[in-house]
This record gives sequence, structure tokens and C-alpha cells, in this order.
Amino acid sequence: MTKTKTLIAVSGGLVAVGAAAAYVASDLEAFKPTIKRYAGPVLSLAEPAPKTASPSQLAAVEKLQIFPKDNPWNTPVDDLLKHPLSMLFIESIGEDAKLHPDFGVSWRGKPIGIPFDVSGPEQKKVDVTFRYADESDPGPYPIPPDATIEGGPDGEGDRHVIVVDPLNRKLYELFRAFPQPDGSWEAGSGAIFDLTRNDLRPKGWTSADAAGLPIFPGLVRYEEVKSGEIDHALRFTVKKTRKAYISPAVHYASRSTERTLPPMGLRVRLKADYDISGFPPQAQVILKALKKYGMILADNGGNWFLSGSPDQRWDMDAVESLKRIRGEDFEVVDTGPASDE
Repeated sequence: MTKTKTLIAVSGGLVAVGAAAAYVASDLEAFKPTIKRYAGPVLSLAEPAPKTASPSQLAAVEKLQIFPKDNPWNTPVDDLLKHPLSMLFIESIGEDAKLHPDFGVSWRGKPIGIPFDVSGPEQKKVDVTFRYADESDPGPYPIPPDATIEGGPDGEGDRHVIVVDPLNRKLYELFRAFPQPDGSWEAGSGAIFDLTRNDLRPKGWTSADAAGLPIFPGLVRYEEVKSGEIDHALRFTVKKTRKAYISPAVHYASRSTERTLPPMGLRVRLKADYDISGFPPQAQVILKALKKYGMILADNGGNWFLSGSPDQRWDMDAVESLKRIRGEDFEVVDTGPASDE
């Protein structure tokens, strides 16, 4: 598919390309008037926790099958062959760089991680206006006026909004989302996923994530860790990617054709012989998942940043212990050829 958007922006020395990576410089300035129009509550340093889903809502999510069991997110990769370029990919990301758990309780007074809301049958669907409408699902979306926004109501980052609808088994995700006075929302891009199907987005389309993937299935969630098992792949980011993607990714966010850079959708796993016995119990649950299901490259960001949801119940000593893992402890799995269409 011919790309209709190749907007480049530079922020902090990082180059981002494409719809889901375009708001990193001038676009942030363009959205400041929208931020000012927001009249809702703003988190203070004394309020690190936003509203959270109720126990019954969380239970409904945990009972929900997130995509069929044969979906790539739910497929073990511990028996797959190592990619022939595994070492080169690992070196380009950083052999000595630490795994960075990008979730927890709070950071600088705000929740850290990508939050999600749970929609009930009474939730009204609202209109969403997209900046990149040609690669977004039009909706409407069941987003409450006080939806939990990544980074908080005044956040200036990706501002993801994720809503899980257990009853209808649907997933709604927005990138750079801003509530409007009339109850509607403005966003950079958005995607709706049917959790009962393995459908991919059209080739060349973004989603609320740069790789055109859903975000929610790849998050480390407290309830899963508490249960003792994560039975799906996780989401991670790196600073520099290639102009290519590997299925189930369908979109790239780079202009570089350097073959040693990882394409979107790259899947890595923790080496089978890595000893996890000395880690805290919460961390061991996550590391076992990284051995069996691995993690999928979904966006440009920090190197080896592992995505999860904020929760006041995280044991931060256990979360921080994940930083003992380094790039050299991973290997790339061969899950298919890369495409640059």
C-alpha cells in the first residue's frame, strides 16, 4: 500500500515516522489548545492513582479470551528456531542495555504505564474525530468522559486511551486522545478489534500503535501476574527500527533500510537457560512468559521498554528486579519474513 503519511518529527534525538509516531514535536504544540480546553480533574503530585476498574470489571476482563488461542499473541514461541540475524538485531538494540519495565505504581507523581478502562452495557458510545482518519476505524467508541488517559489528563505523551468491552468482546484503542466539552473525543488515530477473530488491520495501516497492532493484549497486567501465569506475548519498544514489519504487524515507522535494525513485529524471547530462580515471585511470572511467549516490537520508544498497566498493588522491588535482565539475555525468534509494503 502506498503510504499517504510520511511525517517526520524529531524529539530528544529520536526520529519517528508515520501516523502513530507523528506527535513528537510540532504536533504537540498544535494540540496544546486542545489540552487547554479540557476542564476535567488534573492529577496532582499527591494523587498518583486515577480511577480504577471495579473488582467485578477486572474479573470480567480476566475471564475474557483476548483473541483466539491460535492468535500470534497467544502462541508460544519457546520451540521456534532462532532468527539467523538474531545477534545483529540484539546488538542494534543494545546487548548491555537493561530491560526497562515501563509500568508500576507511579513516576513523578503520576501513574506509570498504559491504563485501560472496562466498558459496561450502560456506557454510551461517542464520536471520535481523527487527525489520521484514513487509517482509523470511525467508531463510535464507548469512551466515558472520565476515561483514564496514559500520562494523566494533562499528559503530553502518547495519551493512549484503551477500553475493553467484555460483553461484546471488543477492544477500542486511541492514540493522542483528548476529551471535548460536548462529550466527543479528538485523537490522532484509533482502532477497533474484534476479540473473537484473528483479523489483521490492512497492510500499511497504523492503529493506536506504530506497528498497527493492538496494545492491550501485550500489557503486563497485575491481575494476571497475581494469578501466577501470563499466557500471551508482551509488548516492547526500541529507539530505532527498520522500514519494514513482520506479521502480525502491518505498519512501519522508519525510513531506514539498515538490515541490522529490527522491523516492527520482531519477536524476542528470554533465553531458555537463563536462571530466574533468584527473582521475586511477581517477576518470575513475567520472566516465564518472556521465555514461553516472548515479546513483540510494537513502537519506537526506549530500548527494551516493556509495557504494562499501572496498579497500586505492584511490588516495586519485584518490578525493578526486571532491570537485571540485559539485551544479551534475549534472542530473536524467526516468525516469518519482513515486508516493506
